[in-house]
Amino acid sequence: MITTKKLRQKYLDFFKSKDHTIIDGACLIPENDPTVLFTTAGIHPLVPYFMGEKHPGGNRLVNYQKCIRTGDIDDVGDDSHLTSFEMLGNWSLGDYFKEESIKYSFEFLTGKEWLNLDINKLAVTVFAGDEDAPKDDEAAKLWQEVGIPTNRIAYLGKKDNWWGPPGITGPCGPDTEIFYWVGEGEPSETSTPGTEPDNWLEIWNNVFILYNKTAEGKFEELANKNVDTGMGLERTVQILNGFDSVYQIDSIKPIYDKVLEMATDKDIIKAIRIITDHIRAACFIMGDDMGVGPSNLDQGYVVRRLIRSAIRRSREVGANDECITVLGKLIIDNNKDIYPELERNQQKIISELKVEEEKFLKVLDKGEVKVKEFIADGKISGEEAFQLYTSYGFPIEEIQRLGVEVDMEDFNQRIKSHQDLSRQGAEQKFAGGLADHGEMATKYHTTTHLLQAALRKVLGDHIAQKGSNITAERLRFDFSHPDKLRDDQREQVETLVNDYIRMDLPITCEELSVEEAKNTGALGLFNQKYGDKVKVYTIGEGNNIISREICGGPHVKKTGELGQFKIKKEQASSAGVRRIKAVLE
Repeated sequence: MITTKKLRQKYLDFFKSKDHTIIDGACLIPENDPTVLFTTAGIHPLVPYFMGEKHPGGNRLVNYQKCIRTGDIDDVGDDSHLTSFEMLGNWSLGDYFKEESIKYSFEFLTGKEWLNLDINKLAVTVFAGDEDAPKDDEAAKLWQEVGIPTNRIAYLGKKDNWWGPPGITGPCGPDTEIFYWVGEGEPSETSTPGTEPDNWLEIWNNVFILYNKTAEGKFEELANKNVDTGMGLERTVQILNGFDSVYQIDSIKPIYDKVLEMATDKDIIKAIRIITDHIRAACFIMGDDMGVGPSNLDQGYVVRRLIRSAIRRSREVGANDECITVLGKLIIDNNKDIYPELERNQQKIISELKVEEEKFLKVLDKGEVKVKEFIADGKISGEEAFQLYTSYGFPIEEIQRLGVEVDMEDFNQRIKSHQDLSRQGAEQKFAGGLADHGEMATKYHTTTHLLQAALRKVLGDHIAQKGSNITAERLRFDFSHPDKLRDDQREQVETLVNDYIRMDLPITCEELSVEEAKNTGALGLFNQKYGDKVKVYTIGEGNNIISREICGGPHVKKTGELGQFKIKKEQASSAGVRRIKAVLE
């Protein structure tokens, strides 16, 4: 059996042999990128380098990246979709392009010393072309040259064969996707992912980053031709071992088996899979070094939904109330070697699971009382069901579990309208961030360095960044501190930042080894792995150094470009973490 550990190492070894530098994966919570809630692919932390910045690791990179995707959440429970998964990625930053990318992928998949997959069970798709970009005949021809027959190549539209941008704006381009046959027997001569999508499983995606999508929806050509690829670790291990689902692979099966062991009704397979997936995803989000716990906002809202969905389904399969924390401990133990941050944050993960379970059980008890108040002739209207869901957090499935008839047509229509409004709000909220390196976003990003320096001077060296969210309109900065800032402390911080701005300090960047960065006193998440070289930004010079941090984001040249700094709000973010919202006037 090939394990996730073996495949991960094979991938790194292969691309290292092709002169790629192994770099570290990013946090699940994107740092300084407000265009997305989670890191959904390895490209997220590399966006600045596709836009032209130089990467300390060079122009050929490879890594493994944990990801969260909620767009496929309705498909979770089938054989291949997961909320939390790992992506194996390799990149070319203006170096090689389509030919090498396709040859590398084919060699790794079919080479005897690598994965040795049967070429007769491989198929690919390429971009069919539209008004934004031409048909990708070049990629199709390159696939034929390496050995993929014409009848296994399908041309599909933007919905299937275009990737990005990772947020609303940013780098993007046509892609070619690689599929493996998972149907019965052998594929027919006419079978492709376009004709029989259910029988072909996507395992790898090679994106040819040629464009930058602007806020106006235009596709502008980038100065360099880039490659961004992603191979799904779990799916590829599944097909290499001939398994029917990802729930049979070594990194997921122990969780699934534990749920099955605790369940009294072992026949509700989809519910058991959803519990496995959702608690795994929640633990990875909470266990991230920039992780967040359950809440009613942003990433925390997703965590809450995942945990509560798992709790609800654990009741459905008859598992006891301690099921969730048992799974949490198992997930930490099974993944701490490759992701040590899970062990570092173990206490937080288990505590959050217990607290959320207690809260949700109270919601369920209270909801049942409310349901009885609304019932008329054994029925509940769609409006009442919607109120129970939005006001009390009581899920529609729990109403149905009580044997109550619900006007589902009306309820679903209300839910759709509610989701549409939420989506519009999110689009407005996350518009115009660092993905397109806007002038104001760059200023706000630079200002977070000054803010952290001021906080450390006023409050002490225990201050450490716990997250940030930047738009073109404001910055949001989370930092470790147990108490609310007093008025005088808030005023001191604000004054210090404005003093740094008035001093018109130079901002310089240098590439150093991690050890050299440490020796200079640079701030960074040193419990994370970095590449051989990191970028260190210094604000100030000589004996007047205000800030020195490891950072990959964009910066202005001098602090005098920033404007007047004003703190708008200071509040709690989570236990032991405070949040400042501020603007430049």
